[in-house]
Amino acid sequence: MIKTNDRIPAGTLTALGEVGMQQFNPAELFDKGTHILFAVPGAFTPTCSEKHLPGFVEHAAELKKHGVQTIACVAVNDAFVMKAWGKALNVGDSVMLLSDGDASYHRELGLIKETSSFGGTRAERYAMVITDGVITHLFVEDEKSYGVSSAEHVLEALKKG
Repeated sequence: MIKTNDRIPAGTLTALGEVGMQQFNPAELFDKGTHILFAVPGAFTPTCSEKHLPGFVEHAAELKKHGVQTIACVAVNDAFVMKAWGKALNVGDSVMLLSDGDASYHRELGLIKETSSFGGTRAERYAMVITDGVITHLFVEDEKSYGVSSAEHVLEALKKG
């Protein structure tokens, strides 16, 4: 599993933007500056839709005051679902919504879980701070919990340095 002080690995994540389907390599996207990447087990699910993503939208301005350039949410859903979810929650441009449709990137990270009754392979719920391509903070939730990967917790970690 990826850990603090590791470089964010290369891979392919997708997003459906104004110009169509776009591909992003996290190693390039997060190479310079400070960024937050957080993952949810699934778009349109209760905790993800009621707390996790909305928390980062709500605190986006304050996170950016602490030097964060990009806030990105990723899920093992397709890019069409991620775009629809962002629209449904009025995310706007505060959080970049990325897709890891086949879970290959999360396999690379070692942050996957099998949820046969929920929909198969999913991302663990986590948040990480990446500075100049290096993971400086990694917060992975315990099973069926929510707190350490929240925007509020990440913001507190950034304030502490």
